[in-house]
Amino acid sequence: MIEAVSCGGVVIYRWKILLLYKNQNGRYMGWVLPKGTVEETETYRQTALREVKEESGATAEIIKYIGKTQYTFKGNDDIVNKTVHWYLMSANSFYCKPQSEEFFADAGFYKFHEAYHLLKFNDERQILKKAYFEYSELRKNKDFAKKKNWKGYK
Repeated sequence: MIEAVSCGGVVIYRWKILLLYKNQNGRYMGWVLPKGTVEETETYRQTALREVKEESGATAEIIKYIGKTQYTFKGNDDIVNKTVHWYLMSANSFYCKPQSEEFFADAGFYKFHEAYHLLKFNDERQILKKAYFEYSELRKNKDFAKKKNWKGYK
């Protein structure tokens, strides 16, 4: 069994969540949250920010760590046990551009109920629920305004 670690983000701007649509060689792969593999010299936080930027073109900043998901799948030669570390992030605009090299055909910001139903994987739906709850609590307590000059606070 191969152990793999990735990091990603639940990116929110003005109550909408960033999703990516993957379509490889005309084959439907589904809607996902941005995430990717940790590189040798990176921290998990650096990986999450880099992957969001590379895969979606969106500029984001980390608000807080929200947890991890784990799953296994059959790789080319072996079973892969993957752990993904997730961060709640805020974007500074709705700008996004899918990374075609990774077969992302579309990217966009969606309302919670739309994003929840579009996401292909249950573990990503669960981390989205957790992140959105955290976002709601922070907004309700106005913690974002206290901690930083956050443009998405309006």
